[in-house]
Amino acid sequence: QVQLVESGGGLVQPGGSLRLSCAASGRIFSIRAMNWYRQAPGKQREYVAAITSNGSTNYADSVKGRFTISRDNAVNTMYLQMNSLKPEDTAVYYCNARVVLPASGPNDYWGQGTQVTVSS
Repeated sequence: QVQLVESGGGLVQPGGSLRLSCAASGRIFSIRAMNWYRQAPGKQREYVAAITSNGSTNYADSVKGRFTISRDNAVNTMYLQMNSLKPEDTAVYYCNARVVLPASGPNDYWGQGTQVTVSS
């Protein structure tokens, strides 16, 4: 009933920038918190950043000052602006959202992931 679709990943050189998007679609009543996670090869999925429905944000220490999370509630889309990228940022990036469906409680949904590779 709800789909989250990430886009914007790719290959970038160290020091470069990328902007990821996560678009939510389906029978959505409202979206509460939205989050970005990432998973590097051979490692566990880790938290990157979060944004509440009213725009409050939080970041992992590893990305603070380099990444900026934002959202456009009118189009149910979340963004992650990534600057000063490092090789250690290489991972599959996943979006996660707590979505409220009509006449239903909130549920968590995940996107399929988008690959970010930082390499020279």
